[in-house]
Amino acid sequence: MQTAPRTAAGVAHPLDPLTADEIAAASAILKREQGLAETARFVSISLREPAKAAVLAFQSGDPIDRQAFVVIRERAEKKTYEAVVSITGEKVVSYREIEGVQPSIMLEEFLTAEAAVKEDPRWQEAMRKRGVTDFSLAILDPWSVGYNGPQDDPSKGRFVRPLTWLRSGEGEFAYARPVEGLVALFNLDTNEVIAVEDHGVVPLADGKANYEADRIADPANFPRFPDGPRQDLKPVEITQPEGTSFEVDGHRVRWQKWSFRIGFTPREGLVLYTIAYHDRGRERSVIYRASLSEMFIPYGDPAPTHHRKNVFDMGEYGVGALANSLELGCDCLGEIRYFDGVVNDNDGNPVVLQNAICMHEEDFGMLWKHQDFRTLATEVRRSRRLVVSMVATVGNYEYGYYWYLYQDGSIEYEVKMTGVMSNGGIAPGEQPKYGELVAPGIYGPNHQHFFSVRLDMAVDGLHNSVYECDSAAVPPGLDNPHGNAWTVNKRLLKSESEAQRTVEPMAARYWKISNPDQLNALGEPVAYKLMPGENILPFYQPEAPALKRAQFTTKHLWVTAYDPAQMYAAGDYPNQHPGGAGLPEYVKDDRPLENSDVVVWYTFGAHHPVRPEEWPVMPVNHIGFHLKPQGFFDGNPALDVPVSEACHHSMAESNGH
Repeated sequence: MQTAPRTAAGVAHPLDPLTADEIAAASAILKREQGLAETARFVSISLREPAKAAVLAFQSGDPIDRQAFVVIRERAEKKTYEAVVSITGEKVVSYREIEGVQPSIMLEEFLTAEAAVKEDPRWQEAMRKRGVTDFSLAILDPWSVGYNGPQDDPSKGRFVRPLTWLRSGEGEFAYARPVEGLVALFNLDTNEVIAVEDHGVVPLADGKANYEADRIADPANFPRFPDGPRQDLKPVEITQPEGTSFEVDGHRVRWQKWSFRIGFTPREGLVLYTIAYHDRGRERSVIYRASLSEMFIPYGDPAPTHHRKNVFDMGEYGVGALANSLELGCDCLGEIRYFDGVVNDNDGNPVVLQNAICMHEEDFGMLWKHQDFRTLATEVRRSRRLVVSMVATVGNYEYGYYWYLYQDGSIEYEVKMTGVMSNGGIAPGEQPKYGELVAPGIYGPNHQHFFSVRLDMAVDGLHNSVYECDSAAVPPGLDNPHGNAWTVNKRLLKSESEAQRTVEPMAARYWKISNPDQLNALGEPVAYKLMPGENILPFYQPEAPALKRAQFTTKHLWVTAYDPAQMYAAGDYPNQHPGGAGLPEYVKDDRPLENSDVVVWYTFGAHHPVRPEEWPVMPVNHIGFHLKPQGFFDGNPALDVPVSEACHHSMAESNGH
């Protein structure tokens, strides 16, 4: 196991994430030059990335003006500011108010809201109606309010809606007892409980659901596990006695023929930069920047406790700041290289999230194989992939974000969803209309998870075009005399208005990102294709307030002309935003896309009517997509993968050697 330095003495590249020293310096410079009061809270401090042209022209040893982008919430003024700080020049480059917005909710605000609501007499009275007098056993999750009308206007206040659960005793699992019908409204700027809504008493569930290994044998938790954890699992050990096949220099990684840089921001978490493939003596670019841009989790239950559950986890909270410290043998297995994530606390001090990013190699089964059935001569290669991942805990849910690089030039992105469903309480004998029972007195509301990945494409350079490719049966006639013919029809997406598309499984639809200036050996433009996986659209009605804020989910594919200011599918500040920001705004000018610097945005959704088998902690659900070379190479790029040592002798024997 290796760990990257937690604070670097120097920075080797313009895209290296900010170090702890740089975050401390940025906040100190800003406090000094702007005379910030203690009521100025640091929402986020992240790298202000240099211009793309400057990054691509950078040579090792060139001077770097390291800059930080800072978001400030001034609680006393009830205002939001953006700042750019030159750490190298020790000065504030810009400082301006951003009117009419609310930045993401800070960790200190989570804790303040929970403590304040538990002290409120109205909330305490509602709990007494439910037979609760020990308020220390309650937990409150401060959900964002979203935007349901003028009362939620960001200029009128900074709000959350805490929901309540109750432990049955000290150390018991809190989410086993949802307090249905009880909602508070809390102003984060004034630290004031604005209102407490009690929509009627629903009996609290009596069961426990403590899922720790040493507690599952207790029949009060799970009667079906009287013997405790399974005893018949034999050890699986993954070893690489000669070390890993990747090389790491700071945040630059080389593996097989791939090279890329690892980044980290408090909002996005894991970012990959300058992904390239070494092919016949040159580095061939594929993607300049790849990151998860936004998440949207809409709930389909109109009940008072649930109808405002429609969170934007990136823009309203920030998954980088919520990243886990990963553990060897638990989150990651094998010969691991860890990278720390460095974020800030709300005073502007650096916070090091140790082992926030995990990188390792995995055996991935068969890569390719052929046996000559006449001679039985066999050639087979095993596939190996490089995994770069992080995991974030967003309240009740855990999300794992995984980038996979393969030896055949393919790239995969996968989200793994686990954790605890955000549940509700239901009276005995009742059936939920908008969800499913998962345990006595507990139901899981219907919901979905949407993820928008921003891919700043650079397929063999920055001049790319995007085609939509559909397969279609040829009508019967002269062109199809036997009724068996079909074609793949491609359509150029010439402008941003044309490049707003949905998946079409019956047409086997995919999208091809090509470079018309670079031809392969067959005379065709080199390309990568985006292969959709499982997907869905929201079931919200078009006029639903939450969907107006999440317009990016109404199309699976958007393509925009590159603009470094356009980073997030739902806009810079989705918290309490009335809607229309992000991708709908980015494409208003209908910019041309052909043979230009393009950004591909792919949104994929996981449909989640819950199952009892997902209680109390969900087995991982998987969703994602693939990028595969299509004419990028002049044949199978993985022919040169060597025979694995384990099968070398058996292959030699079968081939008669």
